[in-house]
Amino acid sequence: MSNVVATNRKARHEYAIEDTYEAGISLTGTEVKSLRNRRCSMQDGYAVIHDGTVILKGVHIAPFEQGAAYNVEPLRDRQLLLHRQEIRKLTSKLLERGYTLVPLSIYFTRGKAKVELGLGKGKTTYDKRQKLRDDDAKRRTEDALKKYSRGQKI
Repeated sequence: MSNVVATNRKARHEYAIEDTYEAGISLTGTEVKSLRNRRCSMQDGYAVIHDGTVILKGVHIAPFEQGAAYNVEPLRDRQLLLHRQEIRKLTSKLLERGYTLVPLSIYFTRGKAKVELGLGKGKTTYDKRQKLRDDDAKRRTEDALKKYSRGQKI
């Protein structure tokens, strides 16, 4: 990924991401300019499949300051561009209980705006707490190993 515009940090905490997909986004000119200025929020974003097309909902792209009459609704639904076989595969997975499509990041590749979509299941509160405990324990052991290798007392 090159030139990351926005990331959804909350997504990896809330969901266990099993698979990722790269999709293009159908945008207007002022939305692209606003994205280049990094004026985007993905916090409440999600994607749905409706009539064979993938639609991105809840992603806020701020209006471009010099856009005036050409600006569009910041929270409008945006079509995502995926291959037909990818959409079929996602549709079958989303029919299973608990799966959802979450945008993980928006970035530019060769001048084109792309979205990294994650197919994931919602984590339970227990899973989230366990992950935090594991991360904390890992961090403490790494710190102790660093101090030990420097010859400091632990």
